[in-house]
Amino acid sequence: MRSYSPDLTPPWKKSTPAPEVPAEPDPDLVVEEVSTGFCGAVVRCEKTAEGPTVTLEDRFGKHRVFPLVPGGFLLDGRMVTLVRPTAAGPARPTRTASGSVAVPGARARVARAGRIYVEGRHDAELVEKVWGDDLRVEGVVVEYLGGIDDLPAVVAEFGPAPDARLGVLVDHLVPGSKESRIAAAVTGPDVLVVGHPYIDVWEAVKPSSVGIPGWPSVPRGEDWKTGVCRALGWPENTGAAWQQILSRVRTYRDLEPALLGRVEELIDFVTVGGDA
Repeated sequence: MRSYSPDLTPPWKKSTPAPEVPAEPDPDLVVEEVSTGFCGAVVRCEKTAEGPTVTLEDRFGKHRVFPLVPGGFLLDGRMVTLVRPTAAGPARPTRTASGSVAVPGARARVARAGRIYVEGRHDAELVEKVWGDDLRVEGVVVEYLGGIDDLPAVVAEFGPAPDARLGVLVDHLVPGSKESRIAAAVTGPDVLVVGHPYIDVWEAVKPSSVGIPGWPSVPRGEDWKTGVCRALGWPENTGAAWQQILSRVRTYRDLEPALLGRVEELIDFVTVGGDA
């Protein structure tokens, strides 16, 4: 008969295995590799001849590949073991790009009567990328506003009402400007005009997310976007530059608070009142 020897190791001396975390590609799953200190979001997990690996992307867009070793990473300051995701498929995201709780399987809601108008195509593309999921769940349609000079006619044609509110996001809304005077003239109980302080919405993207030390100053009288490209040594193709900037925006964390607050304010404004 085999004898039994009890484990007399004190509990505080027993090593506890690091918890396992599936290495699902997710911009919110940010870990630190313990041996190098490299910190980044999980973008890929692969099976290689040397064993499974994970690819991390830091805030500057730099990628590094690490082996999946036990206790090889820190998550929120705790040691964890990253493991390959199960074959069941990728986990559903728990958050939308705006940081809201994701609603799995949610269908787009029938559009509300209320609308949000956004001045500038780049602004509209940025709002769609970060808040698109939220807007579809809420049934809010975003329209493109060519320029603030068109705003009085847009408001008159729209005909705002308590069950059809109108929200407007404009560029560079500062006190005493022409933009602020137009905004004040159309604002009412069912119309809210807000703006960010930036010359262009490019500035609302954090420089660290783009991989630059800061947005350069551009002399007055010079086209701002072209001047930025020139100062940063980018090709003077503002359309291509914007697509590169937009590709670096993954979640609300890549945007400045001054823009985040204004968009959330508009969504709250137009979703109060009548349903679709």
